[in-house]
Amino acid sequence: MHETNNTKLSKSIKMIGANHTSVQQKGNLDQSVTDWVAEELPVALVYNGISHVVMMATPKDLEDFAVGFSLSEGIIQSRQEIRGIDIVQGCHRGIEVHVELSSRRFMGLKERRRNLAGRTGCGICGTEQLDEIFKPISPLPFTQTFSLSHLDNALSELKKVQEIGALTGCTHAAAWISPEGQLVGGCEDVGRHVALDKLLGMKHRHDWQQGAVLVSSRASYEMVQKAASCGAEILFAVSAATSLAIEVAQKANLTLVGFCRQGKATVFTHSNRITD
Repeated sequence: MHETNNTKLSKSIKMIGANHTSVQQKGNLDQSVTDWVAEELPVALVYNGISHVVMMATPKDLEDFAVGFSLSEGIIQSRQEIRGIDIVQGCHRGIEVHVELSSRRFMGLKERRRNLAGRTGCGICGTEQLDEIFKPISPLPFTQTFSLSHLDNALSELKKVQEIGALTGCTHAAAWISPEGQLVGGCEDVGRHVALDKLLGMKHRHDWQQGAVLVSSRASYEMVQKAASCGAEILFAVSAATSLAIEVAQKANLTLVGFCRQGKATVFTHSNRITD
């Protein structure tokens, strides 16, 4: 396997992956082809000089990731409480994202600080107390609606987010969809939680209000919790929803829709936001 850096998707990444030689067998003929793999490396979020969490992620849209994670974890309430963000190359092929918080927010973080060891597809590794898993969420208002007649278009639009996924087939996507089913913006990552955090940071940066979240994965309780914490009233998931995700969505007044496919979907909670 050898590395290449001739494709850059963002100023904050070195490359999207590495090409390698794979063998395709056709009859008795072996043929070598060049393929792409997505880059995955440890990304540490460091608040005011103190490392708080390490997540395995794709090195793209890391500033949005830092903001989205900080919002969805309740570390900040708005981007204005972040004084600055610096992305630096760490040791052992990792990246450190240094976030400078306001004094008030940093004091709050120190009071509730916990050591986390994040992994792809796991968002609570290292949580010390069971009570820390369930964060209080203010019930959402009912200001948004979405017509299921626009869902097919939204699902087609989701593919536009996955530039790395189109080459590698191994990224999740999270997108903000307008009430008309148009793609407003989106992010991808090898981890579904990270992809959602990146999107929530992007949503906050652009102040998107009208629309819904669409994710390419299943909906876990944590993804529901993150979306609701950042003001998203509707969450569409291509795959299933867990029982706890449905319970959290019901309490948070979030409309949760799973098994989103062309021509069908399953509405789990608060169906009054869904029309047609």
